[in-house]
Amino acid sequence: MERLYQEKIKLSLMEKLTGLKKIKTAVFISGTGSNLKNIIKFSKIKKSPISIDLIISNTNKAEGLIYADQFNIKKKIFSFKNFRSSEKYLLTLLKKDKIKFICLAGFMKILSKNFIKKFDGKMINIHPSLLPKYKGLNTHNRAIKNKDKFSGCTVHYVSARTDSGKIILQKKIRIEAKDNSTSLSKRVLKQEHKLYPAAIMRIFN
Repeated sequence: MERLYQEKIKLSLMEKLTGLKKIKTAVFISGTGSNLKNIIKFSKIKKSPISIDLIISNTNKAEGLIYADQFNIKKKIFSFKNFRSSEKYLLTLLKKDKIKFICLAGFMKILSKNFIKKFDGKMINIHPSLLPKYKGLNTHNRAIKNKDKFSGCTVHYVSARTDSGKIILQKKIRIEAKDNSTSLSKRVLKQEHKLYPAAIMRIFN
C-alpha cells in the first residue's frame, strides 16, 4: 500500500513540474501553530510539492488559527465531542476539498483507526522526541529526568498506534546541563521547523 502511494506521489510531483497544481494538503492543529506557519511558508516556495488548502483545529482557542486569516486559507473547527459524526463530516470535507495529504502539527486529538486507514501513507506527524523513545506527552521532562544525552524530533507516518508509524526523518540535539523542559522545548522546536519541510521533500522526491 505504502509503496503504491509513493509511486503515485512521484507521479504527482512530475505532474507538478510540468505545470499542474501542487498536492492539496490540510494541516491539523490544536495550539500556537508555529509549525503550521512554517509549513505554510514552505508551501509558498517554488520547489515545494504541496499547497496548504485547509486548516483543521479541534478548538476555537488554537492561536494558530490566526494564520488561516493571514494567509487566506480555509479553516474549520471540530470539537470532536461527538467523535464519530465529527470524523464523518471531516472526511466529507476533505473529499470535497480534494485534500490528498495531511500534516499533523501539534494536533492533540487521537484519530480513529478508520480515519487513519483512509489516509494510510498520506498523513504525517511531527513528534518532539527521538522515537521510539518517549511516545505521548511530556517528552522533554522525561528525557531530562532519565538523564539522556540527546533529544530531538521525529517526522513519521501516522498509524493506528500513537507515535508508532514509520519514521521519515529525525533530528538529534544534545541535552545541555543547564536545560530544563522549557529551554529544551525551544531548542527542539527550532529543529522541528527545519525537519518538517525536509521530511515533506523526502516523501515527494
